[in-house]
Amino acid sequence: MLGVVKQFKIEGNPVSCERYGNGHINVTYLLVCDNDRLYILQMINKNTFKNVEALMGNISAVTKFLQEKDGEARHVLHLVPTVDGNDFVKDENGEYWRMYDFITDSLCLDQPESADDFYESAVAFGKFQNMLASFPAHTLFETIPNFHNTVSRYAQLREAIEKNPCGRLSQVQAEVDFALARENEAGTICDKLATGELPLRVTHNDTKLNNVMLDKETRTALCVIDLDTVMPGSALYDFGDSIRFGASTAVEDEQDLSKVNVDLSLFEAYTKGFLGTCAESLTALEIELLPMGAKLMTLECGVRFLTDYLMGDTYFRTHREGHNLDRCRTQFKLVADMENKWAEMNAIVKKIASEK
Repeated sequence: MLGVVKQFKIEGNPVSCERYGNGHINVTYLLVCDNDRLYILQMINKNTFKNVEALMGNISAVTKFLQEKDGEARHVLHLVPTVDGNDFVKDENGEYWRMYDFITDSLCLDQPESADDFYESAVAFGKFQNMLASFPAHTLFETIPNFHNTVSRYAQLREAIEKNPCGRLSQVQAEVDFALARENEAGTICDKLATGELPLRVTHNDTKLNNVMLDKETRTALCVIDLDTVMPGSALYDFGDSIRFGASTAVEDEQDLSKVNVDLSLFEAYTKGFLGTCAESLTALEIELLPMGAKLMTLECGVRFLTDYLMGDTYFRTHREGHNLDRCRTQFKLVADMENKWAEMNAIVKKIASEK
């Protein structure tokens, strides 16, 4: 690993380089130098990301654009260049490595400890959206093709229903009926992107709290991290997935569905933070459809879990029998609860938007 480190333009001499964080995709290390400089070194998962060169092209273009908008070092990820002036290293084993400056005096939370934490994640992702509003999104590479193409996700579900390779279809007829009853509505964002009614945006596509760095002292938003899934898409994707993940009253695989609901106070907190930093960059239709983004990202995720269950649990890692089915059911319960609270969700968005 020292051979890899020496290929980057670091300040100081390496003292230690140890595994860091809880990431499941890439392998991450904290590099400490003798002058107290800290760096994040990552081996990129080339099995998950088939075109690392294009992925790094995305990250380089986006971070340079952001740095021009905000010169504060802790507000944007900074790639450390190689001695040859590149953004990554490919070693003798064919593995890809990149390095970032470490974001000092920061913390990262897996779960919000308060509504304020969730609000701050919204501030971070809203600011990210706002600063990239003028970036030519169409120039970005799709690191995971059709990731939020809900129409494509439904096609995969229908194929899984038709093939039924594990004979599980009879066990999930209620879930299949729930999904198919909403298939026409599920294509709303895709359809409006295709017609140009919704603008193509730079989207992060993994808007969980643990992809936001907070200031250790003030717990205010500093920086959005983990840019591997930055792609062209809709702002509704990022908003919607944040609500799906962060405004639920239960964990993603909760088996007691009575515990699973959308918390409107958390929905309101996130909407305030998000629109507070990017409302000026969004169109009226984007703002109007924010609740739809929350519903469709939740529905899409449930469809993915259901498809994987029917296909024999080949994509998502499972830890118990029926794990993907439990996950599917929590998502569909969230969708149903959103439908029950639809008027309130729309009223919250309208009220907050009118105050901007």
